[in-house]
Amino acid sequence: MAKKIKQVAIYGKGGIGKSTTTSNLSAALSKMGLKVMQFGCDPKSDSTNTLRDGKYIPTVLDSLREKTVIKAQDVIFKGFNGIYCVEAGGPAPGVGCAGRGIITAVELFKQQRVFEELDIDIVIYDVLGDVVCGGFAVPIREGIAEHVFTVSSADFMSIYASNNLFKGISKYSSSGGALLGGVIANSMGTPYSREIIDDFAAKTHTQIIEYVPRSVTVTQSELQGKTTIEAAPESVQAGIYRSLAAKIASHEKSNSPSPMEITQLREWAAKWGDYLLAAEQGKVSIGASI
Repeated sequence: MAKKIKQVAIYGKGGIGKSTTTSNLSAALSKMGLKVMQFGCDPKSDSTNTLRDGKYIPTVLDSLREKTVIKAQDVIFKGFNGIYCVEAGGPAPGVGCAGRGIITAVELFKQQRVFEELDIDIVIYDVLGDVVCGGFAVPIREGIAEHVFTVSSADFMSIYASNNLFKGISKYSSSGGALLGGVIANSMGTPYSREIIDDFAAKTHTQIIEYVPRSVTVTQSELQGKTTIEAAPESVQAGIYRSLAAKIASHEKSNSPSPMEITQLREWAAKWGDYLLAAEQGKVSIGASI
């Protein structure tokens, strides 16, 4: 029987720390002894930078622009601790669909049976989650990713993007699409951050997989072009990423979420806004029910 390759997609709004989380997750998984491939699906093509000392690598679409036919091995580069790094890439500015790189790269790797040839244990797709359409929906729509996780802070636009992602998962879940593993709560820096993200998870019938606090260690590591796992392996933050990696490695059961409609989401957000204003004015205490 062929080995089952675990395929996971990490989505998140641009700038939310999705690639930082994904790279540290890949690094931690590799340290657990797993053969890992990180598949960057953002047109900026910077997903794997901190796995390769801050260096960019040629993308699948760039390589195809240079020659019509390529081998998958031509666009796979080794990173920290033997992690296989791939960047799908995007179109020339102002031309074509930004999701085309994902579609092209996924088809290329499938046709050439790359995961089997490299004996990969787990593939991590790092996907832009501001929009869930076209190529960006491929890991969900086609069921390529077995489990989907979203990186979200307690900020409204981050939660809005996650809720949109949940709509996409819900839409395709009945036709063989990927299912939601849960939320990675990132940038937990205020007393009320957990309360907001916990409430969002409860309202949409999902779970928090890990709470990741803001940390200067992450900034220091990235300025060196490295993940926290590599640059500061004994730090508290590295321990949190290792905890996340262990949970995702053992994760088996994902579900279809229950996204809020936009009016529900706005009403929910407004209640939290009123609550925080009342807390600032000393009328309620953080931790009191809204």
